[in-house]
Amino acid sequence: MTQRGRAGARPGGRPSGRRSRPEPDTRSTPVAPRIDLTAARARLREVVEPVVAKAGYDLEDLSLTRAGRRFVVRVMIDADGGIGLDDVAVVSREISEALDAADEHGGELLAGEYQLEVGSPGVDRPLTQPRHWRRNVGRLVAVNGVTGRVLSTDDDGVTLDVDGKEHRVAWADLGAGKVQIEFKRMDDADFGDDDDDDEEDEGEGEE
Repeated sequence: MTQRGRAGARPGGRPSGRRSRPEPDTRSTPVAPRIDLTAARARLREVVEPVVAKAGYDLEDLSLTRAGRRFVVRVMIDADGGIGLDDVAVVSREISEALDAADEHGGELLAGEYQLEVGSPGVDRPLTQPRHWRRNVGRLVAVNGVTGRVLSTDDDGVTLDVDGKEHRVAWADLGAGKVQIEFKRMDDADFGDDDDDDEEDEGEGEE
């Protein structure tokens, strides 16, 4: 996950006349600007989504939260075949440039400082769109109270392998799926050193 950011307007004190006693330095305790997060997120999405689409990826999620005096913009992207670190770096740079350009032409999207984080969704992301299921063919998934392996997807729905039997579910009847983490059994695991041990044993018996 890469992080980028820029410094915006900083809160400052207003001019005043003579004071009988010093006032506390408000710069040491800055207050984050008050904004409508829902409206700001919508404005950000208008800028970010075309950039992501032009790069050939899907915008899976865009969130905007506060972190102290900063705002944190988190952008989740994905694509068939997955996302690599180089892809994240390129898209992060292009999004940052687009946000800067939007600020210059239409005023600040966010008042104050923000931090941009770009990454790809983890396996805990719910499968809610056909593309999510397509990208998880072969994985074990829990959905609608059953657990099965995704065999295939098409325009109509998903085919699961549930206890060795094919189970067909239409998109309209499919709830949000959750990928199940599978751990390889210890006795099936290949540690890569069994052959070396056998050769050492054979060597010890030969004199």
